Amino acid sequence: MTSTTDVAPGSELSEMFRPPVNRAMRVLDRSFFKRTVPVTAAAIYKNTDISTVRKRLDKSRDTLEIPRLKRMYEVKVDDVVRRSLLLREGIKHDDNATWSPTVSELVNRGVVSLQPYELTLDYNSWNYADIIEAILPEDSLEEIPAGFAHVGHVAHLNLREPFLPYRHLIAQIILDKNPNVRTVIRKTEDVGSKSEFRTFPYEVIAGDHDMNVIQHEQDCEFRFDFSRVYWNTRLEPEHRRLVKMFKQGDMVCDVMAGVGPFAVPAGKKKIFVWANDLNPHGYEAMQDAVKRNKVDEFVIPFNQDGREFIPWSAKTLIEEGPKKITVWKGYKNRKDKWGARIKERYEPELYDRPVVFDHYVLNLPDSAISFLDAFIGVYAGHEELFAPYTEKPLPMVHVYCFSGNSKNPIDDEIDICKRISEKLEYTITTEDRVGGSGNTALELSIHDARLVSPKKRYFCASFRLPREVAFRQK
Repeated sequence: MTSTTDVAPGSELSEMFRPPVNRAMRVLDRSFFKRTVPVTAAAIYKNTDISTVRKRLDKSRDTLEIPRLKRMYEVKVDDVVRRSLLLREGIKHDDNATWSPTVSELVNRGVVSLQPYELTLDYNSWNYADIIEAILPEDSLEEIPAGFAHVGHVAHLNLREPFLPYRHLIAQIILDKNPNVRTVIRKTEDVGSKSEFRTFPYEVIAGDHDMNVIQHEQDCEFRFDFSRVYWNTRLEPEHRRLVKMFKQGDMVCDVMAGVGPFAVPAGKKKIFVWANDLNPHGYEAMQDAVKRNKVDEFVIPFNQDGREFIPWSAKTLIEEGPKKITVWKGYKNRKDKWGARIKERYEPELYDRPVVFDHYVLNLPDSAISFLDAFIGVYAGHEELFAPYTEKPLPMVHVYCFSGNSKNPIDDEIDICKRISEKLEYTITTEDRVGGSGNTALELSIHDARLVSPKKRYFCASFRLPREVAFRQK
């Protein structure tokens, strides 16, 4: 599963269908959650009428709608077992004043008969929120833990202080209610508090002590030890957005690539990527992902310091010069003139690797802006490789960062531009965006990617590297 999982809200059930309450429970007792509810069943006389009756009762909203409740039950009528549908609360088998016109018609025509039925509900009948609301203190019910990040088989749960005493209970219910989860963890300190690689101390609160996960994203498979690398499932929409900006044959420099959530999907689109990460574990996982997803013709992993990688990669790419890549697409079957089958190889696809980068990606939001001074003079002495001498524009830089969650979004954008300007030693303002009144050649855009916390937002600032920065002599 490749997403952030929002656990289902508490069902909109009447009290008679809700689980029994036990706010003193500290160790999960599944057997406690059992309830027998008297309802009415519509027993269908002929099996050939089942589909028609179900459609009519669904349309008239007379069936009992409870999540995970099976549709058909067996009810004995005059010693004969009949296939039956349970009817909504309020319909009484022995009181035709409670019947809808549809129910009355079906009964009067002899298609169904209404019978009493004892419906048994147990732990499996209710979702996570239903169970947790029957356990936690009443004063906590408005803010129950309502979601978790799903990374492979690991559920990463953030818990506020009041819920810590219930963490094992909460985790066990999550484990029970999510078949794809085998391990539930919570971080005990902030991301990056103990490691420059943005990993975090954690506690396994339920399930297997196994952090080796298999994660799928953008039709790619990643395998890594979640305790040793950074991965955030909530960033998948941002990974997709940026990769869509790259064109086939582009050359991308991913400076802080992690295990490759930008680089590997880009490689599948026949985009050239030099992907770097300082974390040796991330580098190893990225090497595996490149081979596993068969993008090694397009994606080359590196394990360097990002600040050094920016000028080194630009210089090295120029020195290596253009490179032709041949991609064989496999074989096709055709018949010769005598009708015999021949296995014939498809014509290869040919790609020219550029000698300069079209895009730089810096996705280390805590500190990526501080790396921007590495672009000063990055192409000094190579002006002839870019417009107006060629058709190649200077690269776009996509730098991720955190900023406040201001009431007026422009305040955050002004703050981001100021911080970028300080590191580039070149002024960029919010007016430099397309359609603005400033230097629109910079093509500035500031994308609000997501809210991280009430006082922190995650942004991506994109701009074309200014000539005054790229060609500056140091």
